[in-house]
Amino acid sequence: MKVDLFENIDEENRTAKAAGPVACLGVTFANDAERRTWFAEKLREKLKDPEFRKIEGFPIGSDEDILALSDAPYYTACPNPWIADFIAEWEAQKPEQPEGYHYHREPFAADVSEGKNDPIYNAHSYHTKVPHKAIMRYILHYTQPGDIVFDGFCGTGMTGVAAQMCGDREVVMSLGYQVKPDGTILQEEADEDGKKVWRPFSKLGVRRAILNDLSPAATFISYNYNTPVRPSSFEREAYRILREVENKCGWMYETKHPDGRIGTINYTVWSDVFACNECAGEVVFWDEAVDEQNGQVHDSFPCPHCNAELTKRRLERAWVNKYDVAIGETIKQAKQVPVQINYSVAGVSGRFEKKPDEGDLALIAKIENEDIPFWHPSSRMIDGRETRRNDPIGITHAHHFYTKRNLRVLATLRHILSTSEMESQLLCLVGDQLPRASKMHKIAVSRLNTNLSKTAGVLAGTLYIPSNQIEYCLIAMIGYRIKDVSSYLSKRDRTTRQIVFTSSSEKMLMPDNSLDYFFFDPPFGANINYSELNSLWEFWLKVLTNNKPEAVENSAQGKSLDEYRQLMAGCFEEAYRLLKPGRWLTVEFSNTNASVWNSIQTALTEVGFIVANVSALDKKQGSFKAVTTPTAVKQDLVISAYKPNGGFEERFQQEAQTEEGVWDFVRTHLKYLPVTKRQGALLLMVPERDPRILFDQMITYYVRKGYPVPISSQEFQIGLAQRFSERDGMYFLPDQVAEYDRKKMTSGAPQQLSMFVSDEASSIQWLRQLIKEKPQTFSDINPQFMQQLGGWSKNETQLDLRELLNQNFLCYDGKGPVPEQIHAYLSTNWKELRNLPKDDPTLVTKARDRWYVPDPYKAGDLEKLREKSLLKEFEAYRQEKKKLKIFRLEAIRVGFKKAWVDRDYATIVAVADKIPTSVLEEDPKLLMWYDQATTRIGGDS
Repeated sequence: MKVDLFENIDEENRTAKAAGPVACLGVTFANDAERRTWFAEKLREKLKDPEFRKIEGFPIGSDEDILALSDAPYYTACPNPWIADFIAEWEAQKPEQPEGYHYHREPFAADVSEGKNDPIYNAHSYHTKVPHKAIMRYILHYTQPGDIVFDGFCGTGMTGVAAQMCGDREVVMSLGYQVKPDGTILQEEADEDGKKVWRPFSKLGVRRAILNDLSPAATFISYNYNTPVRPSSFEREAYRILREVENKCGWMYETKHPDGRIGTINYTVWSDVFACNECAGEVVFWDEAVDEQNGQVHDSFPCPHCNAELTKRRLERAWVNKYDVAIGETIKQAKQVPVQINYSVAGVSGRFEKKPDEGDLALIAKIENEDIPFWHPSSRMIDGRETRRNDPIGITHAHHFYTKRNLRVLATLRHILSTSEMESQLLCLVGDQLPRASKMHKIAVSRLNTNLSKTAGVLAGTLYIPSNQIEYCLIAMIGYRIKDVSSYLSKRDRTTRQIVFTSSSEKMLMPDNSLDYFFFDPPFGANINYSELNSLWEFWLKVLTNNKPEAVENSAQGKSLDEYRQLMAGCFEEAYRLLKPGRWLTVEFSNTNASVWNSIQTALTEVGFIVANVSALDKKQGSFKAVTTPTAVKQDLVISAYKPNGGFEERFQQEAQTEEGVWDFVRTHLKYLPVTKRQGALLLMVPERDPRILFDQMITYYVRKGYPVPISSQEFQIGLAQRFSERDGMYFLPDQVAEYDRKKMTSGAPQQLSMFVSDEASSIQWLRQLIKEKPQTFSDINPQFMQQLGGWSKNETQLDLRELLNQNFLCYDGKGPVPEQIHAYLSTNWKELRNLPKDDPTLVTKARDRWYVPDPYKAGDLEKLREKSLLKEFEAYRQEKKKLKIFRLEAIRVGFKKAWVDRDYATIVAVADKIPTSVLEEDPKLLMWYDQATTRIGGDS
């Protein structure tokens, strides 16, 4: 490293430490150091309170370690006792709204696509991250400057970054918006004539953010992402620290060039060693299985001693026994040896490679035999699937994840950082490199004979240790990252500090109805076990995640999908308490499992949120599992849900037992739904406005509130048509329908989304969509229907097409006038049939035997007949003694609904126990009835 890197000192920053005075929560301090000391003592007092430590999700760590990690009151590595004070102060500072102001937003219905190749995003890696620019679009849509945004699963704190960046004119304009001199933000829309116009929708200005996570590692990163630091000061101190580490540890990365000059190691490749099961000779996996010339790892290869044909799966490992000073025990570990060194020589261009020579092996032996002079973590890995996955190869403790060389450098670096003014920011930088500094770092064998980088990173979402791994020079690795962090620091403002704390999102020290908007990116089922993956970093921080309230599916923690749903419901219940009435919650979903998706939606509605929209978020870079799993989706889904406003809640208490309560709910709900959705220039159907979806939402709301539903499906369909305006099978309020008509005139009729037929319900929906657009005969429908079949649910009884048509639709038999739907279709598509009376013989002949969708009045009678048939089948299921393997899901749904009305909760539970758990978990209607029935039975017992 060149000395001039360390001499770039900014004169302006020499006096930074002495800057002051500083005001915080109504108290003025001489400088920031005094502020830190004062609040640290207040936090120390709080930590002595046993009740404070009983708060859900309180992390595992001593008082001193929690204090050392914290920067109170802005960041606490535990629950934050000052959150309510910040909320009160921020509320008082909000810009005054004009008289008569009423908050109202439709859900953000546009699909979002934002890339990850941004200096801010790349400043620190994490298991899952949503780009801050994607989050900005939601924050700008739902909030005004000064509003308080909350993220209860904050990860690296991108929501806080996004909230701060909403005040940056240049960044907002990079999203494709315009910004007026007065701060008004405009977005491009189409007017009534189809012309592009710019319309105001938000205001430029910083939003306040409160960020929480269960993981101390996550909140530590969030704090550093959301705390202003002078870039020049950071660089100067980072390079000073790095020079000191190089002075102490640089000798460990030296190697000899053939001409005698000393080179610097860039990386060393290590390989597993196995024992031949024929001759017991040692087999170095790299030497025998890796084809460097062709960039391949051979499935089979000959033993170098006896020439027997070998495969990795059949080989026994070679082992080494050694005394582990850190834990005071002799341990047995799978043997690994260095096989290749990549190095550079000062003054000579290019890089060089060689096999380790005697001098290199002697250096490694010297490092192995010397004690590490500074503290480093040596704890047993916590219980877990990932944390204990390497136990069979002897990697059982935190320090085993590193070579002795890199462990010593990390320990030295940690020791030096403890005396730095920028300990927190630099420790965060080091933490970012921990996975790549460990034995988990893979070498990209496919790139060996190329000029491309040889690093393949770590296997995302795991603590997997590969057979061939790279030990990078840690000093160089950190040196490369300094500019990345400095680049981010230069892009953020110099004053905004978001609030970060560490606890469960199930119970927080904040007042009711106090926050303006939530953006959540929670854990999704068994996708990623955050507490296990973060433990490697948290051992260095000395504060660990309390994973008791961690919302995951994890057999090691004894948590199934049911426990996951209950834990998420607890988090959403607290979110519901904190969010202001009439405000919005956005939940980003990244799991391909239907049962997990259903669990999230069920947990949301269980606590009172109402889902208004689901759209896509494309982060342009799939995770490992999303890319390689055949069922993976390339795009994440985003749920927009709202908390009903207080006025409606109060009215509902009075109206719940009457039909007026139903229509008040529908009227209120329609206000929160998007009027239109677009895909490029195309207008799309808004499924949430479909009468069947509206009916389901109404039922869900009533059931969650514990009230009987005062209206049947048939009555609902008729009442909907009488009270609201219908367009293209969707229902609108009067002012909404005018807007919809204008947009339809410029964009054309809405496009139906493609539908996958997999069960009776989706078959009916597909048929309704097909026949409504074009009334057809059975012979026309049948071949189209057959083409849609293919992935029918294995537990679902497959019905004949005729039965589906007879139970759900009407067929014109040629008697009486031609039905309006058929008449409209024929007169539109055949000129000779226009202006003919509905009983004209020519028209009747053309219309005969065509199936059509009945109007709400006639649909009611049809629905009654179908329901009677379905209840008869349900009764057979109820009396069945054995488990049900094949059944009619629609019959179960109708039966559960009838049992609920009759308060026969035992029947719901009994039949639910007969069907496969996966069916129950993946069907939102069944799960709702079942959850509520079990709750009622529990309450009655």
